Amino acid sequence: MKAKTIFIILLTALLTLFLTVNSDPVEFNFLIGEPVEISKLIVIGVCVLIGFILGFIVGRPRKTVSSYDHEIEGRSTNGASTSNTLSDEDRDYIS
Repeated sequence: MKAKTIFIILLTALLTLFLTVNSDPVEFNFLIGEPVEISKLIVIGVCVLIGFILGFIVGRPRKTVSSYDHEIEGRSTNGASTSNTLSDEDRDYIS
């Protein structure tokens, strides 16, 4: 097994153990209404789930689209050297 797989299994086991130990009811205050007795298991589980979803969304690689890709590919497959596209002034400056 890879180290990453072992780490994920270990982290999942520790999270499960943590959730089962903290199953006693707590008073949870919503923004409106009366406080409600909810199990810590549910509160922590929902917070972990929301954190996982947010981390997944933020950690995704973004697509980068460049409008210059086709122009660069067209120039490199042409076989034309870049010195042919230079003006006379540019050639004098480089020489």
